[in-house]
Amino acid sequence: MTHNRLPTVLVIGSSGTVGQHLLKELEGTSVNVRIASRKQDVVERLRAEGKESVLLDLDDPRTFGLALANVDRVFLLTGYTVAMLTQSKTLVDAARKAGVSHLVHVGVFAEWDCTDPHFVWHQLIEKYIESSGIAWTHLHPNMFMEALSGLFLPKNLTYTTFFEDRRIGYIAASDIAAVAAKVLVDGPGRHAGQNYWLSTESLNGTEIARLLSEVTGLEIKCEMKGVNDFSRMIESTSFSGEAWYAKGGIEFVRQVLDGRMAYMATVQDDVPYILGRPAKTVREWMLENKQTLTQAARTS
Repeated sequence: MTHNRLPTVLVIGSSGTVGQHLLKELEGTSVNVRIASRKQDVVERLRAEGKESVLLDLDDPRTFGLALANVDRVFLLTGYTVAMLTQSKTLVDAARKAGVSHLVHVGVFAEWDCTDPHFVWHQLIEKYIESSGIAWTHLHPNMFMEALSGLFLPKNLTYTTFFEDRRIGYIAASDIAAVAAKVLVDGPGRHAGQNYWLSTESLNGTEIARLLSEVTGLEIKCEMKGVNDFSRMIESTSFSGEAWYAKGGIEFVRQVLDGRMAYMATVQDDVPYILGRPAKTVREWMLENKQTLTQAARTS
């Protein structure tokens, strides 16, 4: 990196839940933002808006060279498919060729000897990044609060949990993005070799239902279900996710319930250390999404 230009940050996964927040966080900072997209029409639209954008398809390494040219730092967040292994390996190799100096990767909240497939894929990627010779920072988010407005959205005045009475730690996507932005702007001098853990509040289904009731003003009950119920839901024709990832999700629920992943209930909150402010609470997140939650809870 020369001293007469701002560091260039390549954002991969910019259209996702975290990525959209990240782009907002990076506005007006001391880095040049380059937005990657696998769709040429999106690239052209972003360029027409005056933003720097490049074509980068994680399934096509031929697109990596131009996208990574003169890039100093990379934000890497892949989709939840087994393809993430090949995508990440080839992207890291290309980043090394391009002289990238810092990789910031969004991984998982897991112990080193975890056996859940989806978590293991991320851990393999993390180890490959660490062996690349490029300075790295790993972000380890627990359950996204956005799951409460997605897969676990309340319906018919009922919040359904598949973890029985177990607690899970939560983190807001906006806080993940804020941490990522801070790391990318500060650079490797401050954050190289760091693992940041993002689990700010631990709740079970009954506690979530109680918070939902308080925020929406509705009387929302908690329905406790287990791994067999979750498996039936995932295996239903309405679920469009990849089969391997679906199996990993079922295994995740099983391991939380049988205690192998009991650590998912842990509060391990590095947000204040990095951002100098508290992380967003589940209640605060619910208040921000009150209308969506209220409408959904009333729907049968």
